[in-house]
Amino acid sequence: MRAARHTLGVTESEKKARYSLCGLPLARYARGARSSVGDKGAATELAYALSAAPQFDAAFRATFAELLAWRRDVRHFRTEEAPDEATLAELFHLAAFAPSVGNCQPTRFVRVDDEARRASIRANFEAANHEALGAYGGERAALYARLKLAGLSDAPIQLAVFCDEATEQGHGLGVRTMAETRRYSTVCALHTFWLSARARGLGVGWVSILDPGVIAEALDVPRAWTFIAYLCVGFAREEHLIPELERAGWQAREAHPVVRR
Repeated sequence: MRAARHTLGVTESEKKARYSLCGLPLARYARGARSSVGDKGAATELAYALSAAPQFDAAFRATFAELLAWRRDVRHFRTEEAPDEATLAELFHLAAFAPSVGNCQPTRFVRVDDEARRASIRANFEAANHEALGAYGGERAALYARLKLAGLSDAPIQLAVFCDEATEQGHGLGVRTMAETRRYSTVCALHTFWLSARARGLGVGWVSILDPGVIAEALDVPRAWTFIAYLCVGFAREEHLIPELERAGWQAREAHPVVRR
């Protein structure tokens, strides 16, 4: 067996552990990539530490499959407990590891703490939800009316997620023929945040029954920012393997079709 390499008394395995994503020291490199170009020592050390890719064994893959299966769109939150600031910071850092077209990193999180703005979001939802109900009839309308489609009244953390369409990061790579890939990149970041939250025992609910224009005005964001999602974050009141919409009889989960040509 090859002996572990040493550099200044630190073994290779120790250096990899120091820079593992689980411990999150990598976040400072992801966050300050542009400013750290001149920091050749840190960049070289990081490259060396990650020169060998980790091996994701069967146990990891099984656990990851469980994480995917137990991710829920949460609408019922515990009001007596909220995630701490350190955990939220970790989630934002991890979201930056999501893929983005041309590495443009267009995602913009807006944390909505102000009660007046939250009230505006709730009013927006209620109006859009009432309009959506009118599009259904009969039993489907009755079922829709019984669904709880947002946790806006009890989620302790609420985030509006936007895509910065005017970002200069990425220098336009990959977006000239498909500009919408910036928005897809934001959805990737959103999903990475979601899975990371679930891995830490947190629930996330994606509210989409909203008027995007009203949201942007209420939150006073730049005109170039496109609204993607409103997230409710907190500890779920209940845990279920089967999605709520499936339990309620709205729609069962089905595999995506795969077509070969």
